[in-house]
Amino acid sequence: MPRGKVILNELEFGITIQRLCHQLIEEYDQFDNACIIGIQDRGSILSDRLIGQLRDLVSGDIEYGKLDISFYRDDFRRRDTVIAPSPTHMDFIVEGKRVILIDDVLYTGRSVHAAMSALQQFGRPKSIELLVFVDRRFNRHFPIQSDYTGLSVDAIDQAYVKVEWKEIDGKDQIKFFAHKVKT
Repeated sequence: MPRGKVILNELEFGITIQRLCHQLIEEYDQFDNACIIGIQDRGSILSDRLIGQLRDLVSGDIEYGKLDISFYRDDFRRRDTVIAPSPTHMDFIVEGKRVILIDDVLYTGRSVHAAMSALQQFGRPKSIELLVFVDRRFNRHFPIQSDYTGLSVDAIDQAYVKVEWKEIDGKDQIKFFAHKVKT
């Protein structure tokens, strides 16, 4: 597998997560009438990290869930392999709440679009904001943009950005590849 260029190392990775937490606290204070929802599966890794730090910084409870979007994607029937959905963990409804939707990479916008469709099963939120670790900026298929961004990357055409997580890949870092690689 090609090595790729590290564009965010482990130290910067942690600092970026801390910054995102503080941005959320500035906007949501104690998270009254708000909830955080991670998009399964890689967005939920980021949301686990965020919620862990936020719970240390904020008094009171923050409602937190994980949302599977497998069957809400517009391309799920186009795959050659059987879809293995991740579990949805939502023990609350979002009716009238301010929802912070979390994903690792914003690329075409299709995952976020699917998440907003799946979220309707849990009520009608007052608002939805999007937090992403990496915003690829180009090649959007839907008019979706993040409200909170860890890192913006100008990756066009076949370029690829991979967020590597300690839990899965053994190290926290973000890599940039000039061409799509098999992962």
